[in-house]
Amino acid sequence: MKRETTPAAVPSEALPPEVAAARLRLLADVSGALASGLDAPEALRRLARLVVPQLADACVVDVVEGEGVRRLAVTDRDTERALRVLSGGLLPGPDDSACALAKVLRGAGPVLITDFGEPDPADPLRAAQWALYRTLGAHSALIVPMRVRRQELGALTFLRRTGAPAFDEQEQALAADLGHRAGLALDNARLYALQEHTAEQLQLSLLPDLTGLGHLQLATRYLAARERAEVGGDWYDAFPLPDGTAVLAIGDVVGHDLAAAVRMGQLRNMLRALAYDSGGDDPAGIMCRLDRVMQGLTSIELVTAVIARIETPDAGPWRLTWTNAGHLPPLLAQPDGRTLLLEEGHAPVLGVDPALKRDTATVTLPPGATLLLYTDGLVERPGEDIGRGLTRLRQHAAALAREPLAVFGDELLNRMSDVQNDDVALLALRVP
Repeated sequence: MKRETTPAAVPSEALPPEVAAARLRLLADVSGALASGLDAPEALRRLARLVVPQLADACVVDVVEGEGVRRLAVTDRDTERALRVLSGGLLPGPDDSACALAKVLRGAGPVLITDFGEPDPADPLRAAQWALYRTLGAHSALIVPMRVRRQELGALTFLRRTGAPAFDEQEQALAADLGHRAGLALDNARLYALQEHTAEQLQLSLLPDLTGLGHLQLATRYLAARERAEVGGDWYDAFPLPDGTAVLAIGDVVGHDLAAAVRMGQLRNMLRALAYDSGGDDPAGIMCRLDRVMQGLTSIELVTAVIARIETPDAGPWRLTWTNAGHLPPLLAQPDGRTLLLEEGHAPVLGVDPALKRDTATVTLPPGATLLLYTDGLVERPGEDIGRGLTRLRQHAAALAREPLAVFGDELLNRMSDVQNDDVALLALRVP
């Protein structure tokens, strides 16, 4: 007969000092492992390695995944036994099973098993559990939930073999505490992953649709910062004007939060309206108008930006006019490997003084050249002079200048983002 019991409440008698100290150390070590990062699978594997052999001969970590159960980790003091158990596999879900693991995952709380019964071919999860117990030579098993906010996210199974004492009530309480801590860590990691995904999708949704510019060969890339789940203020845009020219723009609204992303969207829309209805203003005139409207009608504080206009006559070379408000200079990479930072037309950031004088610079674009607009996350490194980052950018751009534009964008981002602490946006134009 299969015997399962629900662990009783912990009695009040004190543990021997050395046992109590060892269990406190175990709790501290497990807490440190679970708090060491947001890689929940690796943290739970570390937990399993810590509790074996201090608390059990083997530890199994199962997490609920969709309609099934993912066997995340199997740790045994005998590594050969553990290798005979498939970890990482997806098991049937708990809804239609009568096994102890299923009961725990349905909310029954901790379960202690001292008789494993026989496998039931009609119950795949029970059959898988029976095979697990047999392979690991289990004599008793204690299954505790990883439960958070009335939801079972998974379970920890602690196994002991013949000759080991049964789990006493204090050990059962310790195991339940470990399950609770593991559940919090798993929940935090999942919430962070959801927040990160939502933030990135929001950021991407705020970036523009560049339709209407089929006559231009453009490439755009956006890469969110790796170490945070925040939306940022990096932005780019490209759109046609009524006179047949096109505007390319890039910038960065100060801040790394949802408000910065919203302000970025406001600024980009204001720029489109002001540029489209500019009545022939050059980029400096458009930038001045944008600065006045931004300071007069919004709560946006500081913004760096480059606004450029591309003239593409049927006969004759293409021409670029631009102005720069505190942003990093555009880069022009030629097919022969020469590069040029377009440092003219520079003035302070937007948001300082709307009456500031701003200048427009002009350059002829050589055939086959690549114009690159980018944000500071592409070149900045903590503790490094910005000049070194710009030199690295010029070297990589020169090496890639003859590659197709899509390859240029992908490879440049790959080579420059080995140490990435900020969002990166880039906008590239290839001259025919």
